[in-house]
Amino acid sequence: MKTAGQNVRPAAVAGSFYPAQPAQLGRMVETFLEEAKSGWTPDPKAVIAPHAGYIYSGPIAGSAFRAWAEHPKSIRRIILLGPSHYVAFPGIALPRAAGFLTPFGPVPVDARAIAQLRSLPRICEFDPAHEREHCLEVELPFLQQTVSDFAIVPLVIGEATDDEVRDAVELLWGGDETRFVLSSDLSHYHDYDTARWMDRATAAAIEGARPEQLSANQACGCLAIRGFLKAAARRGLNARALDLRNSGDTAGPRDSVVGYGAFAFAGN
Repeated sequence: MKTAGQNVRPAAVAGSFYPAQPAQLGRMVETFLEEAKSGWTPDPKAVIAPHAGYIYSGPIAGSAFRAWAEHPKSIRRIILLGPSHYVAFPGIALPRAAGFLTPFGPVPVDARAIAQLRSLPRICEFDPAHEREHCLEVELPFLQQTVSDFAIVPLVIGEATDDEVRDAVELLWGGDETRFVLSSDLSHYHDYDTARWMDRATAAAIEGARPEQLSANQACGCLAIRGFLKAAARRGLNARALDLRNSGDTAGPRDSVVGYGAFAFAGN
């Protein structure tokens, strides 16, 4: 898909969270996908993927996106939902940009879906929520390497309820052409053993479809996850953990780690 217009959001964290050079970035993403843990991957409707710097969370993100890399490319629209790290605001923020740029090139924003979302009362156009935000951007190079031709609907969640997130998800649910990426890291800055215990409890809540047991201390993207869990329950979708590790397993010390999980949602 080609990006309409000239209003494209530039990459905010290329060169810091991931390589700015396309060749280096491509090699890194391909390695993560090739070395990913591949288990239960039935072409999922949605995935949960982490959003830290690639040296820390990239191997786990690879496990989430490999599920789509191994299946036919029927995907045409991807809804991205993640938390606001830098700006406080009410509701859920849409961008005004017609596309998002990465070192691989621009990804178009689905203008028709954006127009649909404007009918919801807690949806707003608010560029400051997107300008510096990394949680959606870091997922794009993985998608560009695994999905051949797609548009995105980038949604940054501010002060919103689970039901408001669920309403946005249900409005855009679509068919096989539409998939969802829920961007979230897990526990933050605990020692290695504590983080592993916490992240296993978080995974159990996600796999058990118990959104009420998830808090921001367990997953910074808990609003996206809780809202999606509510929508998924109505359609008989289940989540399964594909990979559960932390920065102490990948590239950091073990005295203070950040947890990462890859999950896939599919029917029975």
